[in-house]
Amino acid sequence: MDRIKQFLRQPMRVFFIVVALLAIVMAGLAYHLVSASPAQDVTAQRKAVTPTPEPSPTPKAAAAHTPQYLTLPVQDRSKVLGIGGDLGKNFDGIGWIRISHPSCGWGNEQGTVLQKTIQSYHKRGIRVLFTICQSSSSLQSDMKKFADAAQAHPDAVQCGNEEMKQDASVSFLYVPPSNFAAFYNACESAIHKVSPQTPVLLGSLDPHVASADYQLMENQVSYLNQMQTAMNTSVHPGGNWNWHNQTLGLIDSWHNGWLGASDNNLAGVLQFWSQQFQVSMGDIGNHIWVVEGTGCFKGCGINVDSPADVATSHIITLVTDVQTVKQYHVPFFYFSAQDFFDQGLEWPIGVQDQHGHAKPIRQDLSMGAVTFTMTCGSQHVVVKDQVQLLGRMYQGCAVPNNYLNILSA
Repeated sequence: MDRIKQFLRQPMRVFFIVVALLAIVMAGLAYHLVSASPAQDVTAQRKAVTPTPEPSPTPKAAAAHTPQYLTLPVQDRSKVLGIGGDLGKNFDGIGWIRISHPSCGWGNEQGTVLQKTIQSYHKRGIRVLFTICQSSSSLQSDMKKFADAAQAHPDAVQCGNEEMKQDASVSFLYVPPSNFAAFYNACESAIHKVSPQTPVLLGSLDPHVASADYQLMENQVSYLNQMQTAMNTSVHPGGNWNWHNQTLGLIDSWHNGWLGASDNNLAGVLQFWSQQFQVSMGDIGNHIWVVEGTGCFKGCGINVDSPADVATSHIITLVTDVQTVKQYHVPFFYFSAQDFFDQGLEWPIGVQDQHGHAKPIRQDLSMGAVTFTMTCGSQHVVVKDQVQLLGRMYQGCAVPNNYLNILSA
């Protein structure tokens, strides 16, 4: 006992003994743990070094390439102001163009050519009214041109052109009301299947004089009534289609304004159709688009042998027409972009000559001989050619109050 007490009085020896005992205890515990579950440790070890293989990805079929077309927002009807034909590079201030399918007698606007043409205009911010003409062939053969139009994404489509025209020299234009009902139905359906919001015009009314041709205009109403009957009996039996719910294209060809402000045939024709639709003149633009507005120069009281008379009546008509459609918010397309040669005669009714060159305001005089100082808000702009004049009027600029005197000076 004395030896033990003496030993405990030496602290270093006690410390080493305690450490040795702890080491023995820890070694025993470690051996126990390893020997208790060797299989689990091996499995865990394998899991740590052997990653679980992932399944190979299933190959995916390549997605079909869908062309992306640039489309422009639907525009308020008061801003639908354009021109018929290709303006080339000069269309400042003119935001709409009217072009046609080859069924209308010229051009190659179909298939990919049409798609590229409309895309080219859209990239420049110009909207397109596309006209498809009726034919005497079977409706089945027309489906291709309807599909062409739909897939090209025009901003508006005119299905048919002067389908009511009773003229022996262009007898191919006339289509019986029942046939035209089927044509229009197929055309409109094809367009709206692709683009439901696209305006579709019901053909076009051939030009008449509001006062002298009253009965001929009543005949146009009768044609539409017959078409309506055919639509609800043979095309869609038991249907309730009504032409009063459609939008009609209108062609006006008269020397509007030439004999004074009272000689405004376009206003008279719009008044007639506002009565048929039973709407005010302020609402007639919801039912009528003027797809061709121009001045006649032969067979209508103009001295065709006087370049001065032809030139003056031409520009007065342009001014009067634009003032009229802007007053009543009616969509309008001036006809045409260029002069042309047809039926053995030169038609000097474009805003450019046959070569696409700018025409002076008085086309019988040199460029700059006659100019208009137009009021555009707080600014005043001098214009000297017809494209400038048309574009500025579309933009809301006003011609000088004495423009008639300027033209005749």
